[in-house]
Amino acid sequence: MSESLESCELTLPLGQIRGVKRQSLYDDTYFSFEKIPFAKPPLGELRFKAPVPAEPWSGVLDCTHFAEKPTQRSLMTKLIEGGEDCLYLNVYSKQLKSDKPLPVMVYIYGGAFSVGEATRELYGPDYFMAKDVVLVTLNYRVDCLGFLSLKDPSLKVPGNAGLKDQVLALKWVKQYISNFNGDDGNITVFGESAGGCSTHFMMCTEQTRGLFHKAIPMSGTVHNYWSKTPTEDFGFRLAQQLGYTGENNDAKVLEHLRGVPARDLVNHNLIRPEHRRNGLLFAFGPTVESYVGEDCVVPKLPVEMARDAWSNNLPAMLGGTSFEGLFMYPGVAANLKSLDSLSQDPQRMVPHEVREVSSDEKNTEYGQRLIKAYFGDQAPSSELFMTILDFYSYKVFWHGFHRTLNARLAYATAPTYYYRFDFDSPNFNFYRTKFCGDNIKTGVAHADDLSYLFRNAGSWKLEKTSAEYRTIQNMIGIWTTFAATSNPNCPEIGQVNWKPATKENPRAVLNISNEVKVIDLPEFEKLKVWDSIYKPDQLI
Repeated sequence: MSESLESCELTLPLGQIRGVKRQSLYDDTYFSFEKIPFAKPPLGELRFKAPVPAEPWSGVLDCTHFAEKPTQRSLMTKLIEGGEDCLYLNVYSKQLKSDKPLPVMVYIYGGAFSVGEATRELYGPDYFMAKDVVLVTLNYRVDCLGFLSLKDPSLKVPGNAGLKDQVLALKWVKQYISNFNGDDGNITVFGESAGGCSTHFMMCTEQTRGLFHKAIPMSGTVHNYWSKTPTEDFGFRLAQQLGYTGENNDAKVLEHLRGVPARDLVNHNLIRPEHRRNGLLFAFGPTVESYVGEDCVVPKLPVEMARDAWSNNLPAMLGGTSFEGLFMYPGVAANLKSLDSLSQDPQRMVPHEVREVSSDEKNTEYGQRLIKAYFGDQAPSSELFMTILDFYSYKVFWHGFHRTLNARLAYATAPTYYYRFDFDSPNFNFYRTKFCGDNIKTGVAHADDLSYLFRNAGSWKLEKTSAEYRTIQNMIGIWTTFAATSNPNCPEIGQVNWKPATKENPRAVLNISNEVKVIDLPEFEKLKVWDSIYKPDQLI
């Protein structure tokens, strides 16, 4: 493939790199530099540890193709893919020379902290390259390789290595992006799902102070209950599943896990029925670190971090999709019978973080309150499948975004723009099809907004008169204009006057659908019911 492309070389302080000039799906040209190392390979002694900056190289590094994805087990196929040597990033620049440097956008992928990849197969830069921007996509370690947490400080594995990969990548961008015609004084971080949550962690940790200038957490924030995993001994249990027979001693557990091939490490099954009941979606993810070391990213509860975050004076854009809960379709469909017993066990409806601090009696009452809000006078059952998925839209997703918005309104001095992605396409909402197959034909699922920001392996060239093409224009217009100017109002969306959210009118949201307009958030009333079951100091 690369033979027919014109190559281009750049000299960085670390060494020379060779990239290629590419053409996008819509015939925009851009410069592509992929698989640039930002850290030493996290192998051997460095496995599970915070990343170490890449060292200079000699000769010309071939940066004409993206790196392998990090080692992971596919959520859908259960196949094990990827490699442990994965700490690379990609830089796509619209132009390498211009009168003034270009705004920089750094994307962090999602995937439940268990999977993900910075590849053109999922996150092609084509649509962004219609604009004068520099786009960076980066790999970070996932699953236990990125999120193993041990308590013994002498081992230096307190957790969150995957978040520390992101921090190091952002430091790299700040330091070197000017070599690609990027403006190191105008960097926007954005990400979706676990990547949105990661973006919010990057906004909340002191490790990134001053490294970027605005942020867009999409469909995930630190206020989502899944943003932190419990401090359970998942490391010990993982070692046991992989043949360890000793006692629960961190040093011995680590020694055992270091001797296991990476592909075996991610092939585990640690989530039990009681974890599922508590809403746990994955065993390894961000955690409050067991001690505060010099590279600590999460020193205390994320909700507390958000209150005095350095980014409270940075502009932010925040939101999600209109039917996030379709993401839960495979899990719910596999366990349909459990819906018929919900009325007998209403506490299952209540988030674990609420159950932990409320009495048994209160939790039952809260569960009944939620059942009433969603099912009215009907008893929950497998017949009311779509209602359960709607419930999950709030429990797993929207209530977290709502809390983040309220936290920003309480603590931030900079504007927060609130959006809701609601564009439904019969064949271009790739993630609905991924989660639901052909069983559900409508609805804007979790991650469906990504179909309109990134080209992926399934995308095709659209007619420019189509609603799908127009939605790509709208999304890219909003995202790049916000990156350039801190204000997302752009020519693509016409005369819509999208104002930052206010305490006085927290309902107003930009609805991005066939039409783009400011509406009252349809989810607002049910979100108030969720608010009512939390203690005030837990909410924001």
